[in-house]
Amino acid sequence: MNTSRVRGALLAAVQGLALALLSLGVSLALFIVTVLSMAFIVLGVGVFTTPLVLRMVRTHANHRRLLAASWSDVRIPVPYRKFPADLRTGVTGQVEQCSLLMKDPATWRDMRWLVTDMTGGFVVAILAPGLYAEGVFGLLLMAGLWKPIDGYWYAFIPVDSQGTATLAALLGCVWITLATYLNPYLVKGHFKIAQASLAPGEGAELTQRIDRLTETRNDAVDTSAAELRRIERDLHDGAQARLVSVGMDLGTIEALIEKDPEQAKRLIGQARKSSADALTELRDLVRGIHPPVLAERGVGDAVKALALRMPVPTEVAVDLPGRPDAPVESAAYFAISEVLTNAVKHAGAERIWIDLHHRDGMLRVGVTDDGRGGAAVAPGGGLSGIERRLGTFDGVLAVSSPAGGPTMVTMEIPCELS
Repeated sequence: MNTSRVRGALLAAVQGLALALLSLGVSLALFIVTVLSMAFIVLGVGVFTTPLVLRMVRTHANHRRLLAASWSDVRIPVPYRKFPADLRTGVTGQVEQCSLLMKDPATWRDMRWLVTDMTGGFVVAILAPGLYAEGVFGLLLMAGLWKPIDGYWYAFIPVDSQGTATLAALLGCVWITLATYLNPYLVKGHFKIAQASLAPGEGAELTQRIDRLTETRNDAVDTSAAELRRIERDLHDGAQARLVSVGMDLGTIEALIEKDPEQAKRLIGQARKSSADALTELRDLVRGIHPPVLAERGVGDAVKALALRMPVPTEVAVDLPGRPDAPVESAAYFAISEVLTNAVKHAGAERIWIDLHHRDGMLRVGVTDDGRGGAAVAPGGGLSGIERRLGTFDGVLAVSSPAGGPTMVTMEIPCELS
């Protein structure tokens, strides 16, 4: 039997057990607490408790989305509506917040998912470790365990002798074989159940996509304007100032060339150095706008070149049979660059791994570091800027960063390769 298949099935069994515990424990508890909190809205108490409880439900659902993507490559969209920027505070703000959450269709999809997760989701997940456990128990019966529990029925086999215990062991081998082949599909089936409950319908998804594209378009315009201002500032304060200095030096040289050749010679050297510095700054500026290696060799080689300049060991795995469109390449490159900068500057990472590949019409990037963790997508933060950059292309960003690390940043951009 294939060793990798066995390892995958054993891993799926552990994952299934974890999912079953989450389904029966966390999902059941959250469902009960949420129903009670909503019921208390009419008494006034629920207005203050419901927003907190629903945020916990959303955190739980988002965690399941992250597991679905990382364990079984099942993508579940995040359709929550954003709160308005002018949301009031105090009691009035609590009432508005509760009202907005109750009107959000995603809230009721979350409630539906909690029900399916603690029922069908639990059953499908527990089958993964259950098949192995039942198979091992059949082998233990043959080893003599049947004697203290004489008269036990193993499935459809009455175990009352060594012969029937041997039949139970044979059936146990069947369960183990089934688990070896079925466990990864059972875990994926669990996530498919979650996807069916959490994913919005076509109309809601289209509306959300239009809102998202409108927002990211505005962000793109603002970002472009800010980038133009940055370029203008860098040119004014850097290369332009140096070129002005060169011009002044040349004017002085012209006046001193006959009167004081030695001083003119020193000024020529100074002008040469200033022009070289200006050229270096212009090259750095151009590289920051669009690196030449990105235009010439593509995003894969550009990321490899970026990794070579990192102050910590960085491994890059690239599987791209072609090239995305230039704007997508640029967005992916600068997003990866920003994530790497965060890993070194804020996470204190000592090693970084980058995986870049294309599958199912998606350019997928995974950046993992062994830093201290604790990264989050916060308004005004670097990861928020990356999310806006990807959103321009209908891309998504997911971050898993528990305290103590490791941090895994996953990015996806819909695109086709040339």
